[in-house]
Amino acid sequence: MNMNDKVIREILCLYLESQHGKIRFFDELVIGKARADIVAVTDRLTGYEIKGDSDSYVRLPMQIKEYSKFFEENYIVIGSSHKRHAAEHIPDTWGILCISTEEDEPVIEQIRGPVKDKKFSWNRQLSLLWRSELSRILTCNHLPKYTNKSKAARAGYAAADWTC
Repeated sequence: MNMNDKVIREILCLYLESQHGKIRFFDELVIGKARADIVAVTDRLTGYEIKGDSDSYVRLPMQIKEYSKFFEENYIVIGSSHKRHAAEHIPDTWGILCISTEEDEPVIEQIRGPVKDKKFSWNRQLSLLWRSELSRILTCNHLPKYTNKSKAARAGYAAADWTC
């Protein structure tokens, strides 16, 4: 079976829910100059870049740069046609998941796990949240809501003392 983006995306989301329980996903989330295919919200935000069997690596360097700024952990999720060469195209900090099928059953293989990305920025990640979510973080940390401040300023205050 040809593993395209849609098939990989469905299998990936089911797999992540089996690993973490009911979780929130963002599909095609704009991050800087790129779009994250899937962002999973658990105790952290994790980015997943999908490369189906017929996809190329042309945009991947720019995508890696943006993912690394916004997420602590990142994965490339590939069809089996990319299994031999995917690691050559991504940093050592990225995890690799390979999705294929055997007898019409999905097979998910973790080739390697991710490592926390040192380029990750709380300010950038918090900029993805809505104002109400930022206000909740500020309140949880016993900080003022800074209602007269911009979203970026609120993110800066929240990043300084993130515990919620």
